[in-house]
Amino acid sequence: MSPFATLATTITLEDIQIKAAGVFEPHETAVLALSADCQSQGYQAICLPLTTTKWQERWKNMCIMPSIEDAGNEAVIAADKEAEAWRKSPSFLLDEVTITRLDEAEFVLAMASEWLRLDSDDDWVRHDSAIALRQEVAYASYLNVPTIILPPPRNRSQVASYARVINDCLKSVPYMQFSVRLPIYDPAVFQSKEPSSPNSHGHHGWSGASSPPHPPTTPPKLATSSPYPPGSLRSTKAPEGELNATWEMWDIIRNVCDYNIRLTLALDLTPPLPVNAGVLNRWAAEPVKHIILPASAFIANAKGYPVLPKGTQAFLRQSMIHRPTIILSGVRSGLHAKGGEPAYAQYVKYLEKSSPPVQAMRTEGTVENFGQGYQDYLQNPLQPLMDNLQSITYQTFEQDPVKYHNYEEAIYLALVDLPDSNRIVICVAGAGRGPLVARSLEAVRRSNRQAFIYALEKNPTAWITLQERKARDWGSSVELVFGDMRYVELPEKVDILVSELLGSFGDNELSPECLDGAMRFLKPDGISIPSSYTAYLAPLSSSKLYNAARESRELKGVETPYVVMFQNVNLLSGDGGGVGGRCGPKIQECWEFVHPRRDVAVDDRGLPFTNSHNVRAARLCFHIPHAGVMHGFAGYFEAILYGHVGLSIHPQRKDYISKDMLSWFPLFLPLRQPLYLPSNSEVQVSLWRLTNDRQVWYEWYAESFLPVFNVPSPVEQSEDALNPDGSFFASASTHVAVPSPLIDAVDAFPLTPRSVTSKMGAEPAKPASGVVKIGQTALHNPGGRSSWIGL
Repeated sequence: MSPFATLATTITLEDIQIKAAGVFEPHETAVLALSADCQSQGYQAICLPLTTTKWQERWKNMCIMPSIEDAGNEAVIAADKEAEAWRKSPSFLLDEVTITRLDEAEFVLAMASEWLRLDSDDDWVRHDSAIALRQEVAYASYLNVPTIILPPPRNRSQVASYARVINDCLKSVPYMQFSVRLPIYDPAVFQSKEPSSPNSHGHHGWSGASSPPHPPTTPPKLATSSPYPPGSLRSTKAPEGELNATWEMWDIIRNVCDYNIRLTLALDLTPPLPVNAGVLNRWAAEPVKHIILPASAFIANAKGYPVLPKGTQAFLRQSMIHRPTIILSGVRSGLHAKGGEPAYAQYVKYLEKSSPPVQAMRTEGTVENFGQGYQDYLQNPLQPLMDNLQSITYQTFEQDPVKYHNYEEAIYLALVDLPDSNRIVICVAGAGRGPLVARSLEAVRRSNRQAFIYALEKNPTAWITLQERKARDWGSSVELVFGDMRYVELPEKVDILVSELLGSFGDNELSPECLDGAMRFLKPDGISIPSSYTAYLAPLSSSKLYNAARESRELKGVETPYVVMFQNVNLLSGDGGGVGGRCGPKIQECWEFVHPRRDVAVDDRGLPFTNSHNVRAARLCFHIPHAGVMHGFAGYFEAILYGHVGLSIHPQRKDYISKDMLSWFPLFLPLRQPLYLPSNSEVQVSLWRLTNDRQVWYEWYAESFLPVFNVPSPVEQSEDALNPDGSFFASASTHVAVPSPLIDAVDAFPLTPRSVTSKMGAEPAKPASGVVKIGQTALHNPGGRSSWIGL
């Protein structure tokens, strides 16, 4: 079976120099020899720097001045002229690049120069770094290099400038993949800082502020690693501010680049991963294409072999959903006593094999195995009343043993609970190719009851299959009835009405409307299977699904609910929380439909006069514990078939109710524009199920809020209420917004008192807590303009 992860190893400039100084026949170049050596060791790719230190030195000499005092000497003037000539026509010299041939580039992941400062505070350093990057990208494109790994952003205040240059490169090269190297932690902890003394060349309005470094010859190291010996077990705690910073920089970059599908992530696992697992979940929703795993990230086990800390193990196992290229580096340095270079690759393969997502996809009978090829693929929901299903669609649904087992069990329990009778009548409404008819007959046999079955179907092509099965298998115990259940008549009332009209959101394939027409078949004390179903919703982040929804560039694409087997997604909400605990659980109930419903006004035929009783509305409040971007909503359903037997795709309950059920993937309701949600924010979601005489459709809308507190006057506050830094606001982990001077009062919600001890120990002052609005979406699909289900 094909591996989920691709293994790559890093080739350094020193490796190339050593190989070039020796014998590398029969290969024509040192890089080809190194590539062949790596492939023979089981690596599928090599990662090497595109340029040499010669290029770094020339760039520094052209673009960096030693000091302002030297600005007038002849050497500096000559360098300045050389820099201007280079800016006009950027190009390399032969000894400034590591590869020159197409065959050398065949298995290469090229690394752009680490020392480029695309986000420098100095204008001209940014300018010249941008020219240098474009030059490197153009050369990589010339050699048909498929992927270039970009230097990490280091400066939050200039990350937009970094992103602008990347966007420019994406537009200039139409096919190459760009992967942004990004550590888990805040890049501000990089040891390699820009000194403030050197000055950049250029006469075009250079500000003379902080300017570029003498660029380092090696990739930047993380400050967190310095207090610890190599391979030792380090602390895995990190402030959420540090964890958010790198992700927020990535969010800026991909937004500036308009979510370009050729822009991916090379996630650097050099720092130890934190215990804040909820914060790390956000990376599941991002386009992680490469994972950089240096030998220093490993620790030695009891026998001296390299292993990863538990947090990194768990993260890497879960990251297999991305099918990443794992780039090992430093594995030939002898950092660990046992195992040598092969031990690192063997350990990564072990983690892949033991990864829960990989195991699920390789296990027969699981949803993950059944749905391979459909992960994160947008499918339009069925139009059951307008369209007739193909036989292959029926066949796919019939492969679900869990669903039909639960249906049989529900029918059996209903038969057992019915009073003694010589004739129990069952109607299967929407019989398709007959699986529920067969399960009903089996339930009848198990219950030792006498029952007769009507099989009702409107699909004229499936009707042929039903006739064949009746003649071959069912005989006189089943009578076939052709027609739409909303209009056809049955010869008699029935005791049990069985249907499988549910959609991914419960009601999104018009089960309520269809069953409205079939409830007239039931006796007054008749049983409907299912008896009820509930829709659930949660805010979702997924750049992949967002890109897929807007691929058509039409409004309809981002206003249509889709059926999707989720994989690269992250549910943003937490359980409870929010100001005053006002928010609900992680996944919240929208509405419920119950059958039979006795309170609907019907005409002489037993049909409702209108469909207004099937209109629904929900207003939900979610707490967002960790910063993220909302790209839409995940929709789920749960159904009670009869008694304690049900069906569920609710993520937290499906394994208890209908484990490994295959028939339904969740629903995805996209947003036209992503909505940024900071840590500890709240999002309010409004969702409507609406109808007219011809259609049913959904509309959705969201608003985001941030907690604020109305604080008593400083004179009335106790000194004990202040933080050590003199701030009243309680903790760094809870982001609290200072009320805006433009806001008269915090009145978005009822205010929650919060006690603060008064200075004199008398009656405590009580600041009020509330929220201030920080964002909103458009109303999606008003009037069903983009998507609807036809009646």
